[in-house]
Amino acid sequence: MLKLYGFPLSNYFNMVKIVLIEKGVDYEHVTVMPSQESGYLSKSPMGKVPCIETEQGFLSETSVIMDYLEDATGRPSFLPSDPFEKARVRELIKEMELYIELPARTCYPETFFGGKVSDEVKETAKANLEKGIACLGRNAKFSPYVAGDELTYADFFFMYSVNLAGSVAGRLWSLDLLAVLPAAQTLLKQLNDRESAKQVAADQKQ
Repeated sequence: MLKLYGFPLSNYFNMVKIVLIEKGVDYEHVTVMPSQESGYLSKSPMGKVPCIETEQGFLSETSVIMDYLEDATGRPSFLPSDPFEKARVRELIKEMELYIELPARTCYPETFFGGKVSDEVKETAKANLEKGIACLGRNAKFSPYVAGDELTYADFFFMYSVNLAGSVAGRLWSLDLLAVLPAAQTLLKQLNDRESAKQVAADQKQ
């Protein structure tokens, strides 16, 4: 049985978890935190979560894990069959990861963990988040899903990266990050109403 390593407060862990639930894949959850200990580094070379254990070995990096699950588990598929549209989904994922999730992450210590980050870091993060959301607005379709009329991996990235970025923006700058994208707000609510998302949320609360 496939094993999923990580913990329920990790947004990247939850991206993989919801895919497994949506695909109906049986898996075992192994609770682990990011670690630089040699035992875990042999599974996840950067010591990050999540990683998965398959019959062939270990894989890390969320987008790589999603690609593996797409190839290994069959339907339902969360990538278009058309090569260009498939590339567009991956483009959207990369944009959300680099231009929304990553800038927001620089402010996590102050937003979520009681620490402090410098005003310079916060100003840079705010500017980059605003650019990232503008990028998403230009490239995403939200008709009704991020990439168009089908649920894709871009929607799972959207659920668990943009929502955290929105929390950062709201807490640090009283900024509604999605105010300029009402269709994105609607989609986020619809995605969170899915049974798979409710299961992930319930596990987070526990």
